[in-house]
Parts: sequence; C-alpha cells; structure tokens
Amino acid sequence: MTETTQKWDVAIVGGGMVGAALASGLAAQGFQVTVLEKQEPAEFVAESDPDIRISALGASSVDLLKQLEVWPRVQAMRSAPYRKLETWEWQTAQVGFDAASLGLPELGFMVENSVLQRALWQRLQQQEVALKTPARLQTLQACNGGWALTLADGEKLHARLVVGADGASSQVRQLAGIGIRGWNYAQACMLISVRCEHDAGDCTWQHFTPTGPRAFLPLFNGWASLVWYDSPARIRQLQAMSMAQLAEEIKTHFPARLGKVTPVAAGSFPLVRRHATRYVLPGLALVGDAAHTINPLAGQGVNLGYRDVDALIDTLTASRERAEDWASERVLLRYQRSRHTDNLLMQSGMDLFYFAFSTQAAPLRILRNLGLMAAERSGVLKRQALRYALGL
Repeated sequence: MTETTQKWDVAIVGGGMVGAALASGLAAQGFQVTVLEKQEPAEFVAESDPDIRISALGASSVDLLKQLEVWPRVQAMRSAPYRKLETWEWQTAQVGFDAASLGLPELGFMVENSVLQRALWQRLQQQEVALKTPARLQTLQACNGGWALTLADGEKLHARLVVGADGASSQVRQLAGIGIRGWNYAQACMLISVRCEHDAGDCTWQHFTPTGPRAFLPLFNGWASLVWYDSPARIRQLQAMSMAQLAEEIKTHFPARLGKVTPVAAGSFPLVRRHATRYVLPGLALVGDAAHTINPLAGQGVNLGYRDVDALIDTLTASRERAEDWASERVLLRYQRSRHTDNLLMQSGMDLFYFAFSTQAAPLRILRNLGLMAAERSGVLKRQALRYALGL
C-alpha cells in the first residue's frame, strides 16, 4: 500500500437515502467515514414541481431521521403527513387503517426522494464525513484486514469496512462476488405527478383491479402522486402518451373518488425482486436495495433500508464498546441475522399480497375479498399488522 492511500474506518459506496443516513449515524458515533457518490444531490427549489419518486416514510424511519437531526431539514423543505390508509378490490370489502387507532398523530409522511437525499447531504456537510463526489468505484480487493478501493480517477482508499449502499445493481455486491436470488414480476409501475382540483387530503389509498393496483399518495399544496401498475407493454404505451392523453386514461381507469387531476410528469420502472445470498463478508456489508429489493406495493423499500441502517449502527457501536474487532465477519453476521428474516418476511408478505390479487379466478377473488372483510373487522390483528409495517 502506498503512502498516498487514504485510510478510513468505513467507506460507504452510495450516498443516496440509505447510504447517507448510515454515514450520518456512524459519524455521530465517532467512526471515520467517507462516502463515494456519483453526483451531489441538486439544491432544493421551493417553487419546483415534486420529484416523481416518492417514499412513504413510516414512524420508525421518521424517528431515525430525527435522531440524525435530519428531519427538521426535511420539514423545512417539503413533506406531507398521511393519517389514513385504505385498500380495496370490492367497495364492500374495504380495509382502512388510521393513525388515531394507534394513538399516533400520523401513520407517516410522503417525502420526495430528492428532498430526503438533499436533507441528508446537508447534515453530512456539517459532520466530519469525507464526501467524495463525483466518485466511481473501479476495483475492490480484500487487503490488510480490510478492503482496498480504487476509484475511476485513480484515487486509492483503504477501509476496515466497506458498505454497499449503491442500489439494486450494486457494484460492491458484484465486485465482492455476492450472488442474488430473485425474479422479474409480470408487471411494471408508472409514477405520475398530478395537480388535484381539490385538496389532496391525508388519506393514501390503493384499489386492486384485474390488471394491477392503482394507488394515490397525497402530497403538498394540492399535489399528489399516482401509482399505476400494469403489464410492461401497457406501461410503455402510457409512457408514450402526451399529458392530455394520459389525463383521459387516468379518468377512465382510476376510481371516481380521485376527482379531476392534471398530470404534469411521469416515469416508469420494471418491478424486480432481488435478495442477496448473504449481506456480509469479512469487512464488508450490504444495506438497502443492494441487499434486497421489494415489490413497492406498500412503499416499504426505504423503510426496510432504514431498519438495516439502524441495525448496522447498533451492531458496530455495541461491538466497538466491547473492544471486539467490529469489522470482523463474526460481528457483521449479527447484523445479517438481525435483518435477513425481517426483510425476507416483508418481501414474501408483499409477494403473497401481489400474487393473491393478480389472480382473476373467481373462487380466489371471493376468498381474498372475504379476507379483506375479515381483516377490517379483526381489530387487534389489524392494528398489529399496521404496527409491524410502520416499524413500531
């Protein structure tokens, strides 16, 4: 190793919503952290239209952001609380959740991904974190009780722990030789930013149809986000339409309760399930989408990522306090054990829901709607399911 090689406790590859949160939490615990990110998030512009990409943050995610001193920054920009959640296929078989039933002021907040990333970045700039941007990882090799990283510009780093927080196509995961299991769903998803004729309110809802769910996410100042699941071919067709044509399609295919909306922007992506065969190696860990992607049916992706962050910070901090080798595989396996089952459970739960509602056989349609009716009347069970989803 040359004299010019920079040495770090932790090198986090990916400074998005999950990687930046992990960097902030570890820096607050006294770890020497560097973050490698392709590009710094854009400055927030108050008059701008909302980002197409929205995250539904549950109570535990908001708590983490409060601990990181990031949440006030989010609120100073833009966020929208949601207090009710409704889902149905038949109008007579509707399940509703509300914050009051759990004694909470809200179930969570809708936050634009760009706002969340910018707020985290602002916090990192105040902390002792080395932000390297634009930075692209080129090679990764196990070396001297840690990992040697070479960047595209030739810069060399050494870290006791490398964390892959670089998304579903994680380069860290690939360079480390960690495999994945998964599949592509038979559907794609379209996100549409719309202006509502009336106030968007504080209820998020999801209507199951034979071709896929239609969802409504209330935002700020009369803005909302629509989520349209359908076959990849149909989503491509919608993506090619003008906003005026898309408005007509929305009017035809979304429930009447939506009211009149004006689409302003849209984007689409395929639905993919991925789960890394392992989350850790000696001196290396995966978090968020690098470790697991999930059907976005209930907006749980970023919340699972934040549970990973919480668990990894706790694991490393507790291990260091016990004077253990906190970057060792033995320690990192504790993190893997604490998160693998929860992530698998949430993935499988979303898949069960997805496949149950994707099948149009009449007996199953009747069964699933009877199930929704039973869920609506189950009181305690319904509240427990909601508490789990919110991470309470």
